[in-house]
Amino acid sequence: MEITQIKITPDTYAPFHLAQGYRVGDLLFISGQTALDDHGKLVGIGDFDTQAQKAFENLEKVLKAGGSSLKNVVKVTILLRDMGNFEKIVVLRSKYFTAPYPADTIFEVSSLFSPDALIEIEATAVADDVAVRKNR
Repeated sequence: MEITQIKITPDTYAPFHLAQGYRVGDLLFISGQTALDDHGKLVGIGDFDTQAQKAFENLEKVLKAGGSSLKNVVKVTILLRDMGNFEKIVVLRSKYFTAPYPADTIFEVSSLFSPDALIEIEATAVADDVAVRKNR
């Protein structure tokens, strides 16, 4: 089975010595995505909505680089600094994912990579060329 590192340009994770993700056969394993811009700066300080949107955009960017998309995400883990944003996540899930929705784990954490980071999203997806999603 082939294992390929997923790379994007610019790679804001390179200074941290970690991969954006890996494609292992037909599966993609995506590192936690946050609200970093292309220069590695955290955007939306104090603004959950802005950070959440950017984290989903970054997730989509890495998925595309690996040959997949948001529609092929089968499992997502969302880390929140404040579970008070749970209802916003429900709305965002319907914006960025389609039915059948991915399996999901959401939990609150006391801190992320930066004290100003409010959300991080990691995902597992199936490659575009093999994905067939059915609602059962």
